[in-house]
Amino acid sequence: MADDRSISATIAIHAPPAAVWQALITPSLIKQWFFGVDTDSEWVEGSPIVHRGEYQGRPYEDRGTILLIDPERMLVHTHWSPESGLPDRPENHQVVTWALAQVDGSTELTVSEVNVPSAKAEAVSQKAWDAALSSLRRLLET
Repeated sequence: MADDRSISATIAIHAPPAAVWQALITPSLIKQWFFGVDTDSEWVEGSPIVHRGEYQGRPYEDRGTILLIDPERMLVHTHWSPESGLPDRPENHQVVTWALAQVDGSTELTVSEVNVPSAKAEAVSQKAWDAALSSLRRLLET
């Protein structure tokens, strides 16, 4: 069932939007900052996006669809994980938005997620986004 739970996290990264964008869509870079996941996508609207990895010792495959791609500005995709315990139906998919803005020589990156399935998932997602964005900043600033 659709839910109104949402989360967001914002971070300033001392790198140009082009560099941040490349880190968001390049599988070898994603793997370095996003919990070691393997990501597959053609990065065009309507194409699938798949994240494969391991969580708490078990393999998983999360998937979604690219809804909007505006290079160096915005990426929007759906996301569904079997870990949610919900059937893979559109009403159970989250919508994840990555918004980039150049601010005073840095890139401000905000990631938001809507339709989070439960309060527990909301807490886990918030912690995960904060950690992932910090890892992304470390990768790009070193």
